[in-house]
Amino acid sequence: MKRIIMTLVLALAVACAKKEPVTWTVSAEAPALPADVQQVATAATTTEAEQTSIVTDIGGTVIATGEFVSPVRSELASKLPGRVAKMYVDEGDHVSKGSPVLELETDYTRLNLQRADADTARAKAMADDARHDLERKKELIAKDSIPRATYDRSEANYQSALAAMQSAQAQAAMFRQQLSDSTLRSPIEGVIEDKRTDVGQRLQDNTVAAVIAQISPLKLRFRVPERYLATIRKGQPVKATVDPYPGQVFEGRVSVVGGVIDPATRSFIVETEFVNRDGKLKPGLFARVEMSAR
Repeated sequence: MKRIIMTLVLALAVACAKKEPVTWTVSAEAPALPADVQQVATAATTTEAEQTSIVTDIGGTVIATGEFVSPVRSELASKLPGRVAKMYVDEGDHVSKGSPVLELETDYTRLNLQRADADTARAKAMADDARHDLERKKELIAKDSIPRATYDRSEANYQSALAAMQSAQAQAAMFRQQLSDSTLRSPIEGVIEDKRTDVGQRLQDNTVAAVIAQISPLKLRFRVPERYLATIRKGQPVKATVDPYPGQVFEGRVSVVGGVIDPATRSFIVETEFVNRDGKLKPGLFARVEMSAR
């Protein structure tokens, strides 16, 4: 029995010794991207690096990239519910301060105003009659020609007629205000960034109908290394170039110098202002900025 067991153990050891060792191969490099995909990836990497790069040349000029932003964005909302009757603008249109953007239907409001004006005229006539009667009663009571109760009733009638006239006037003023509020006007000069409604659509209270962005002036923000904090000052001139207008230089000035250093990038924010009278520069446009660091 012992011989049989020893023989089996010896045979098993020989069989295991004849097995090939298992080898695992690990690729050190990922497979190459297709040519078209590789071009897109390279362009995206270049764009990201360009937007975040900050370099300084030998001449002491800081070169940075930033994005133009609108200093004021107004969300034009309706004060009243109603259906849009007219649209005066479209996306991208330039609007002046106070110019109409849209108008709501006003048929019922005008009818209510006509009725309120008629009620006001009637109440005024009644108040005038009550005032004349009270003046006569004053003369009579001064002569003791009428009892005091008669004078008091005349005075009460006048006060009641006066209150009715004031109430009618307030009602008419309310409908006039509603008529005025039915036309939404631009509170600033700028461009229509987003039109969110159209003719025939119904607006609710405080529904945003359009977004207007101011484009003159425009702001441009970028980051500068902390070592230039003492050399950059408010009012300092800057120059910017943009891809849509190659070779053209836009001039602006520093409006804000950030006083907080970002611990992650060791840099601070610089905000500049460009007058942009011709409207060539648009919010969201990237620019390359140059400014002296001396």
